[in-house]
Amino acid sequence: MLELLNDSVLWWHWIVIGLVLLAAEMMTGTFLLLGLGIAAILVGAVDLLSNISFTTELLLWLVFSVVAMGIWFKWFRVESVSRSGQSNYRLDTLGTVLEEITPHQRGKVAFDVPVLGNTTWHATARTEIPKGARVKIVQVTGQLIEVEQI
Repeated sequence: MLELLNDSVLWWHWIVIGLVLLAAEMMTGTFLLLGLGIAAILVGAVDLLSNISFTTELLLWLVFSVVAMGIWFKWFRVESVSRSGQSNYRLDTLGTVLEEITPHQRGKVAFDVPVLGNTTWHATARTEIPKGARVKIVQVTGQLIEVEQI
């Protein structure tokens, strides 16, 4: 089977395959096919310059594809930042005290915007804060929010 492909797959076939993969990448937008397409075009160029066997072409395509994807993941991929559950999440968010907060007892606060998916939270403070006072978040520790009066 490989002997048949060795004679029938020419250098320009690799370039056409690469261009088809690049066109498919333009429709998907995943950047997965980009590396595969570039690798196929490179294999076509190498095959044009030095007539190599189909087995070597496949091996080169595999190596070029892995290198292209490695470059993508190392330098070009944008990592999404999730702040959910982190202690610096939405600091300075404002809210109104629903239940009085004392230094040794939690109270309840309604925030103007959702914090970690909810607008009403139990909160602590270092000082006493009366019901109806405006507060802002100074620290989030796990499921406990520390506020201070503004």
